[in-house]
Amino acid sequence: MQCERCKCEIEEGEEREHYGQTLCEDCYMDALSPSKACDPWAVHRARTFKSEEGSGPELNETQTKVLEILKETGGAEPGYIIQKLKIKPADLQREIAPLRHLELIRGEMRDGKRIIRLW
Repeated sequence: MQCERCKCEIEEGEEREHYGQTLCEDCYMDALSPSKACDPWAVHRARTFKSEEGSGPELNETQTKVLEILKETGGAEPGYIIQKLKIKPADLQREIAPLRHLELIRGEMRDGKRIIRLW
């Protein structure tokens, strides 16, 4: 059986149904709870947490690599980052949302293209 979103193979009994689609567990979770880069409450909480803790955020390996790519390039299209890290688009969305909430990255339009860049 195959996931209708990401096309990965799903073991028998592991498939999930969502609005008539057969999904793998990852795609099912993304459908139920999509990550949001623009979330004012999350930004507020990130700021509060940073000021309470007094230390920088703990980033995972992928988030660190995203920041390194943006530092090297001065900003990049999401497709470039996906290709460079060899991850799925949904995985990139999941990783950049907290970076946006922490005000480490932001989006902008350059020459009609959507770019992710450092804050």
